[in-house]
Amino acid sequence: MKKFIISKCMNYIKKYTDYDEVKLKEIEYGLVGIYLMISKMIIIFSLAYVLNILKEMVIFTIIYNILRASSFGLHATKSWICLLFSTISFIGIPYICKIIYIPIFFKVIICILGICFMFKNSPADTKKRPIVSRKRRNIYKFISTISVIIYSFIVIIIDNNFMTNCIIFSIIIQNFVISPSVYKIFKLPYNNYITFLKEHPEYAN
Repeated sequence: MKKFIISKCMNYIKKYTDYDEVKLKEIEYGLVGIYLMISKMIIIFSLAYVLNILKEMVIFTIIYNILRASSFGLHATKSWICLLFSTISFIGIPYICKIIYIPIFFKVIICILGICFMFKNSPADTKKRPIVSRKRRNIYKFISTISVIIYSFIVIIIDNNFMTNCIIFSIIIQNFVISPSVYKIFKLPYNNYITFLKEHPEYAN
């Protein structure tokens, strides 16, 4: 089903546009991401509804994706791995956030480390979607780091255990998926824009 839908969309785009190969690859990558996201979210929302944690799942998803949107990170190489990791994250973690208590001292330490690692490692691109522009990389790094700083202030200021737990776990997970060490563990290339620019120097800025 996925191949059929993506193929139909790409054939339509190729027919009515004059995009180059690089742009077409970006579009195809985006279409695959949209398809996987929709199918994945249908499953996850259904599970959350059955388990009666739909509200908590939505809150955690929003908090996490704010960080993910600007710092990116690795993607699973297979759809089933992505679904498994997403289900564990978006179903299991909201449930954990409801029942555990983390002392504020440890939350502050996690936030400080999260800011440092986010500044050091974000944004983390992928082979299929290298972040070629230096300006864009700097903008994403700035937004990602500021987001974690704002989240850190929220953790300190508000008195809501579930919300602060969601923020803490979001910081931990996102720093995990942008870590060079994690890329290495999963045998995925890091700083993919460097390889891309070597192969396509005309895109260097």
